[in-house]
Amino acid sequence: MNPFLKDVAIDLKDRFGESLHETAIIFNNKRPITYLKQHLADVYGQAIWSPQFFTIQEFFRLSTNLSEATPIAQFFMLYHLHNGLLAKEGIEAETLEEFYPIAETILSDFAQLDYDLVNIDEIFMELFDNTQIDLQFQHFTTEQQEFIRQFWQSFSISEHSAVQERFLKLWRRLPVLYRAFKEELKAKKMTNVSTFYREIVEEKSKNQTFHKNYKQIIFVGFNALNRAEAILFKKWQEEGLALFYFDADAYYLDDKQQEAGLFIRRNIQQTGLKNALGDSPNVIGNRHTEVNLYAATGNVSQTKLLHDILVNHEKDGQSSAILLADESLLVSLLQSLPDVKPNITTGFPLTQSPIYGIMELWMDVQHLITHQKKTKIPYTYIETFINHPLTNVSKDEKYAIQQLIADKQLFEVDFKELTFKSSTLAHFFQPIIKIEEAIAVLIHLIDNLLANLAQEDRIKQIDSNLLIEVRKTLNQLHIGLETLQPLSIPFQFGLINKAIASINSAIEGNPLEGLQIMGLLESRCLNFDQVYVLGANEGILPKTSSSPTFIPNSLRQAYGLPILENQDALSAYLFYRHFQYSEGIHLLYNGIVSESSSGEESRFIKQLEFESKFQFINHHQQQNITFLPDQEELIIEKKGKIWDKLMRDYVENKKKISATALTTYLQSPLHFFLKHVAEIKEPPSITQEFEMNNLGTVIHNVMEKVYLPFKGVEKFVPIAELEKSLVVVDALIINEIIELYQLEGTGLHALNSLQRIMHKIAAEYVTLLIQHDIDHFIGIKIIELENDQDYVINFPIQIQGKEENISIYGIIDRVDEVLLKDKSVKTRIVDYKTGADEVNFKSLDKVFIKGTENKALVQTLFYTYVYEQVTGRNGIEPNLYVARKMREEGTLFYGRSEILEAEYLIAVKKEFQTFLKETLEEIFNPEIPFKHDPKAKIYDSDPYVLFYKNALNEEEIE
Repeated sequence: MNPFLKDVAIDLKDRFGESLHETAIIFNNKRPITYLKQHLADVYGQAIWSPQFFTIQEFFRLSTNLSEATPIAQFFMLYHLHNGLLAKEGIEAETLEEFYPIAETILSDFAQLDYDLVNIDEIFMELFDNTQIDLQFQHFTTEQQEFIRQFWQSFSISEHSAVQERFLKLWRRLPVLYRAFKEELKAKKMTNVSTFYREIVEEKSKNQTFHKNYKQIIFVGFNALNRAEAILFKKWQEEGLALFYFDADAYYLDDKQQEAGLFIRRNIQQTGLKNALGDSPNVIGNRHTEVNLYAATGNVSQTKLLHDILVNHEKDGQSSAILLADESLLVSLLQSLPDVKPNITTGFPLTQSPIYGIMELWMDVQHLITHQKKTKIPYTYIETFINHPLTNVSKDEKYAIQQLIADKQLFEVDFKELTFKSSTLAHFFQPIIKIEEAIAVLIHLIDNLLANLAQEDRIKQIDSNLLIEVRKTLNQLHIGLETLQPLSIPFQFGLINKAIASINSAIEGNPLEGLQIMGLLESRCLNFDQVYVLGANEGILPKTSSSPTFIPNSLRQAYGLPILENQDALSAYLFYRHFQYSEGIHLLYNGIVSESSSGEESRFIKQLEFESKFQFINHHQQQNITFLPDQEELIIEKKGKIWDKLMRDYVENKKKISATALTTYLQSPLHFFLKHVAEIKEPPSITQEFEMNNLGTVIHNVMEKVYLPFKGVEKFVPIAELEKSLVVVDALIINEIIELYQLEGTGLHALNSLQRIMHKIAAEYVTLLIQHDIDHFIGIKIIELENDQDYVINFPIQIQGKEENISIYGIIDRVDEVLLKDKSVKTRIVDYKTGADEVNFKSLDKVFIKGTENKALVQTLFYTYVYEQVTGRNGIEPNLYVARKMREEGTLFYGRSEILEAEYLIAVKKEFQTFLKETLEEIFNPEIPFKHDPKAKIYDSDPYVLFYKNALNEEEIE
C-alpha cells in the first residue's frame, strides 16, 4: 500500500500536471513538507516548478502585516490591563507573583474563544434564571441549553461560597479584559495567532484576499478543525478554491463508535468537506498482521528493551520511526539507541541539558547570597560548579579549591574567596548588586557561555541553539520587567523557570533517511515501514488530564469548545492511522504499577486486540539473574619501569616503609603499588560525616599534650598528677579542632555542628584513655612521645640473590614506664586506636598471612621491633589502647589461650621478625607481581577502588 503522501502526490499530478506551481499546499506542521516534495519528485520524474508550501498558521499569517506578540509580551500586557480593571473596582492591585499563575490560563481561554468564534457577550453572561436561558439561547439546541443550565444551577442559591464569589468577580471581569487586551494589541500594532484567525472569518483582516493569490489551496492531512478553520474551509471549497486530502480508514471512519474517526466524520458529514482521494478503504479491518506488544519492567526499561528490538528488527531499505507517546523518555532513549543515525525533531529539552543545570545552580547560589543575605556557599555547590562541563575550571584551580575544602573540612566557603580565573564564568559566585539586574546578569552569563562555545574547535550545535533561545526568552523577560517595581529574587527566578521550561533544540538529521524520532502529533501524514511506540500506557495514551481553563466543562460542551473527550479522539486517530500502513508495529509500555504508571497498556491497544483481526504477540521483559564469574586478578608485573622505580626508590634512595605501608601490602599488594610505588595521590575530599582519621588526629595530639609534663623525669610521677589533667581535656580538644580545621574564633561557638559532635566523642575517648592509666597504675614516666622522633633501621633482605638494606620506620604514639600497684615495673609501647581494632586474635597463623586478621597487632609488633633495634632495649611490651573496648578487653593482645606477655611475647617477637623478612623479600621479588585478591573486601571509602578494575600500564609509571 502506498504511503498517504504518495497517493496525494499521484493525485496532484493527475489534477494539476504542469500547473502545480500555481497552488499553495497547506499542512498542520512542517515535517510532512519534505516527504511530499520527495514523492512529487518521484511521481513527476523531472524538474518542475514547485508549489508554495505553508503550515496553516503561516498561511493565515499572510492576512496581516502586524508583528506577532510573543507569549511573554502578551503576559505583561494582560497584567497591566488586569490591574487597571481592579483599580476601577476599588480592589488592590495584584502582584506579578499573584497574577502569573492565572495569566496563562486566561490567555489560553481567550485564544480558544477566538479559534471557535465564540460570542464573548454570550458566554460570559450571568444566567441564574432558566427563563433567561430559554430567551437568550433560542438558537442553541436543547442539549446545548441543558449544558448551560447545568453550569448555572450551582450558582442559583441566594448566597454564594467564597470560592463562587471570587469566580463570579473574575467571570464578570473577563469580557472587559478580553476587549481591553484586543485594543492594546491593536494600539501597539501587534497581533496574535488566534486574533488573525477570528479576523479572517469576520472579514476584518488587513489582507482579506490573501488566499486568492493561488489557483487552488490544497489542505493535506487535517483532522481536528476549530470553528474558524471549518467555516473558512467550507467557504473556500464552495468558491472552488480549496481541495482537501484526508488520511482516513473506513474501519474507524464508518463506525460511529470509533473515536478515532470523530473529527474526519465531522469534517465530511457535518461541515461538508470532500476528500479528494474519494472513499477511504477499509485497510485496518482486513489486516491480519502481527503486532508485537512488549511489557517492560519500568519506564526507562522500555528504552533498554527497544535497543534489543531495534538490533533484531531493523532492516536496510526500510523506513523506521520511534513515536514517543511519552516524550519524557527522549533522553533515556538517546542513551540507549544502537549504532544508528537518528533524526529527532521532538527536540532535546533544555531542562535535561547541562545548560539548565548551570542556570539552576546560579539561581540557587543567588537565592542564598542575594536574597537570604548569606555570606557562605555550601561546598556541594562548589563541587557541582568546578565539575560542570560548561565552566571549564582548570585542573590546577579545581585541585586547589578541593584541597582547601578538604584540609579545612569546610562545609561552607565565603563567596568572597570564590573567583575562578580559568573559568568561563569567573564571577559566578558574586552576588547581584541590585535585584532588578538579576535577569541582566543571567543574560551576561549566557553570553559568556555562547562566547566560549564559539571558541571551541567543534561547535556543539544543540548547546548553541539552546543558549540562543534562552537568551531570546530572557531578553523578552528583561524588557517586560523594566517598567515594573523591582520584584523579589524568588519570583524572578520562578518566572525565568516558567519561561524557559518549554525550550528545546531539534537534533536534525536526514528526515528521509535513518531512524526518525518524534512525538505522535508530529507523525501526522507520515508513514513508516517499521513503527516503534514508546510509552503506550493507559493514562499516557491518551492523557487523562487536560489544559487548565476557567471555562467549565458544561459551558465548553454547550459552545463546542474542546473537552477531554476531543483529546482522546485525536490521540486515537494519531495512533490508529499507523495500523493502516506499517508492516512492523512494535508497542512498548511500562508493565510495572507505580504512582506514575497504571502498569496497563493503552485502551486503544485493547480495543484493537478485541475488535480487529491483528495478531497481537505479547512479550514480557525478563530481568535475568546473572551470576558473575569470579573476577580475574589484576596483575602488575615487576618489570621494566615499574621494577626500576621500585629499586630506585627503596634500595638506592632509601625510601622508608612504615607499619601502615606494610599492612597495606598484606591486605592488597595492588593497593600498596598504587599508593607507595605509583604514588597516585588520593583526591581531596570532604564528607558530611566527620572522618575517623581527623578524630584520631585530635585524640593523638591531646594525649601528647596531657602526657608531655611526665616526659624525661627521673622518678615515677604519682598518678594523682595525671588525674589533675582531666579538667583541661575539654579545652585542649576544642583548641585542637580549631587548629585542625583552621577555624576563626575561640571556644566552642567557633565549631560547627559536626565539629561539636567530634568534640563530644573525642572528650569521651580521651577521658577513657587517661582513666585507664589512673585505675591501673600508681606511677608513670614518659620515655618518648609521638612527635619526638621517627625510629628508623636498615633491615637486610635478599633481592635476586644479593643482600640489600631496606629502610623501615615507625612513628610511635608513646613509650612509657609504669609502676603497677604490686610495685612491678613495665616498659611499654602504646598505640592509640579510635576505630574498630581489637586486642583479640584467633591465631598467629592468621595474623601473619595476606589479608591479616589483626593489622593492629602487626603494627604494634612492628613498632616494638624497630624501637628495640634502635635503642637496644629489650622486653618492651606492646599495648593497644582501643577506646571503645578498653574497659572490657584491656590493652594487652591475647589469643585463644595466652596473653601476649613474658615468654610468649618473646617467642612471638622472633616469629614476627621472620615474617617481616619474608614479607619484604616478597615485595622485592620480581617473580611475584602486585595483584589484588578479588575475594578481598573492598571498602566504599577506598579511593583506589576503580583501579582494582583497571590495571595500569607500565608506560603510566614515571
